[in-house]
Amino acid sequence: MLLNYKKQFAELLKKAELPLSLDEIIWLIEIVPSNIQWDLGFPCFRLAKDLKMAPNQIAQSFVEKIGDDRVIAVWPYVNFVISTNEFSKELIWEINEQKTDFGKMEPNGQEVVLEWWQPNTHKAFHIWHLRNALVGNGIAACMTWAGYKVHGVSYPGDIWAHVAKWIWYFINFTDQKFPTEDFGVWAGKLYSEATKKVDENPDEYKAQIQKLQKDLEDWDPKLVEIWMESRERCLHDFREIFAELDCPIEKWYFEKDVEKPWIQRVKDMLDKWIAQIGEWWAIIIDLEKYDLWVFLLLKSTWASLYSTKDIWLAYQKKADFPNYSQSLYIVWSEQEHHFQQLFKTLEIIWFPYEQLHHISYWLVDLKDGKMSSRAGNVILYTELRDKLIVEAEKMMEWRNISDDKKSQIARSVAFAAMKFDMLLPDAGKKILFDSEAALSFEGETGPYLQYTHARCCSLLKKWNLDISNIDYSDFDEQEKWILIHLAQFQDFILKAAKEYRPNYVARYLLDLSKLFNSYYNTTSKKLVESNSGLALVNSVKQVLANGLSILGIDAPEEM
Repeated sequence: MLLNYKKQFAELLKKAELPLSLDEIIWLIEIVPSNIQWDLGFPCFRLAKDLKMAPNQIAQSFVEKIGDDRVIAVWPYVNFVISTNEFSKELIWEINEQKTDFGKMEPNGQEVVLEWWQPNTHKAFHIWHLRNALVGNGIAACMTWAGYKVHGVSYPGDIWAHVAKWIWYFINFTDQKFPTEDFGVWAGKLYSEATKKVDENPDEYKAQIQKLQKDLEDWDPKLVEIWMESRERCLHDFREIFAELDCPIEKWYFEKDVEKPWIQRVKDMLDKWIAQIGEWWAIIIDLEKYDLWVFLLLKSTWASLYSTKDIWLAYQKKADFPNYSQSLYIVWSEQEHHFQQLFKTLEIIWFPYEQLHHISYWLVDLKDGKMSSRAGNVILYTELRDKLIVEAEKMMEWRNISDDKKSQIARSVAFAAMKFDMLLPDAGKKILFDSEAALSFEGETGPYLQYTHARCCSLLKKWNLDISNIDYSDFDEQEKWILIHLAQFQDFILKAAKEYRPNYVARYLLDLSKLFNSYYNTTSKKLVESNSGLALVNSVKQVLANGLSILGIDAPEEM
């Protein structure tokens, strides 16, 4: 809603003949500090060089040109005064009318392909994958709320090297029987055991695995049967996790489907001198002049690599979603160089690479040390989920409510703790996950936000709100700043969508909760004795619920 006021202010500023577009002006407009009585501010610093004037002189000249009583100069800023009565009435009515749609923007006509969820079959689905999933979910939700049409796609690794190692161990060191449940967990443990076994005699065992992989590539019937059945069981478990985390995957791409078509394309690149034969007869594209080294396309055996498959996948996505304006890859930070090479290669072969973006994220470490999937020192997603639920259930033991209600709230709190702790930090920063801290109802946690929402619900249940009978002149300065923060909800969503950072929404919700709880602790009597106070409670409750839904977190009415 505040965006409407920014647009009004920006249109007034255009009268002063600013050398900026309307969108650029809107983007530069700020909320002024709380110790200044006016509401929106435009900084004139960046115009000083072009206009050859001091910022405070620029501000004064703009005010004179605009000639509107709502626009004033405050040192190097041009400020826009907003009527508290008009502002609060419009905001409260808008939140009450739009409810779960408050904050959503109109469709902007832009389509986005968002690739995330890239776990490998036959390996454990652990909390590194979980962070990828939650960051992707958050970006997808922010972009959807900001008006984009988001196509979620997944690209699991389901074939060749790691699968060959898994099948080798399964045939030679197990009873060759599949479990009837928890297949994915079992398969992941089997892969870790296979890795450890190879380390016992690497020369002999690696040769055996390479031979088995060659036989699998040649479609040996027995190996293909084991692979296909185990693959489907792994994918079944993945889909259950995706559903549990409410992941909107529209289309699946698999490694097994992307290899063959692009081997021929790489051969064409070789014929056209775009690619060349490098050391050991491997096929490469030389990117040295771009400071990107050599990009390996095919092994000397003409076996494909990630590079080959990613080139094909870029073309396939464009064929499947020809109208997209952005194609995003959410992949961990250590693949940054790979994507730089990939995008440069696509540019060289005339693919519209400008639409491609790599969104990197850092991994998750345990509180007592770094995880390693190879060493088996990982926390599985299911283990973390179950541990958090058990701990949350213990926190509910004292509550005088039914067991079913306790279980429901405990599960909601557990998922809030898990999701929020993964989303609050910038995706580019490493997380040290601490389950005890994440479950706390105090501090910067998901349960704290849920508790604030439940507090609002409790107040509204005890006292009746008459939305038609509100004295909008009754709001004091502290309440006004809560209202201003509520009005910025849409701005934070848009910023999160444009910068691919759902943590902006997480931080916004924390700040809103802190503002409200501070206000509640000092003026709780007014909250229940006036319609204006209850209207504020209702508005905070609704915005918290909407923001939590963006992060994939429940907004319980009681805790």
